[in-house]
Amino acid sequence: MNKNGLFSNDSGVSESIGFLLIFSIVIAGIGLVTLYGYPTLLQQQVSADEKIMEKNMIVLQNDIKSLAYKTVPFKETALKIGSGSLTVYDSMSPNPSASTSTISIYDNLNGYYISSFRPGELRYESVSGQTDISLQDGAVVLRPRIQAGSTMLAEPRWFYDGQTNTMVINLVNITSEQLMAKEGIGSIRMALVGEPYYNETPFVIGDTRLPISLEYTIDPDQPYSVAWDNYFTQKLNMIQDITTPGKYELPIDDTREGRLVIKKFQVEILSI
Repeated sequence: MNKNGLFSNDSGVSESIGFLLIFSIVIAGIGLVTLYGYPTLLQQQVSADEKIMEKNMIVLQNDIKSLAYKTVPFKETALKIGSGSLTVYDSMSPNPSASTSTISIYDNLNGYYISSFRPGELRYESVSGQTDISLQDGAVVLRPRIQAGSTMLAEPRWFYDGQTNTMVINLVNITSEQLMAKEGIGSIRMALVGEPYYNETPFVIGDTRLPISLEYTIDPDQPYSVAWDNYFTQKLNMIQDITTPGKYELPIDDTREGRLVIKKFQVEILSI
């Protein structure tokens, strides 16, 4: 009560101001979290989903290896597809989104051993991350769509044995009866179909068929060429032809006996 006999409300005003200040700080904090924290959280979730899909694609690569090299007739794998979709593109698909990269192997005398081989692919496309992860020709390749370049996450089963002068190339042809895509939880069912193609070509000293060339024709819409170029030149020690992009000379030594082995497998994706 003041000197005029009236009650003072100063204490009530102070409590109201304190409440408004605390409420404003809480609202500002929520706004800052929403503005800066939530997008970061989403980006971390997308990155985690992409890392999971990298591992999933390597699991699918191992399934294909089991079909092709261990004569397992059928494989089925359940997996989660987050922040994007998994699509199977038949090797001969006319779909414009399908990869049209081709591989050809030939020599200068007898012509082609393999002509315009299209491997087909299983491709994960991240919507938010703008990243493609492709299982193609036995390899797992990652390509960021927002920048140039690509990298090979898991190599195909190709090798050169310098001791026996032997080059082994395993080609995997992914097919399907129709275009299939999946988001969320999926079950990938695949089977080896047909008889595997096998070609073994021996070489003797001074064989005029040497050198043997491989050409990788680049798909302009799905440029995985950097990853394959690094694999050809750094892992297999192929010699790149500086006059013809995508052309490489196989590392078979023409001064001694050797052989070229080419195997081709057809894997059909039954469902996803």
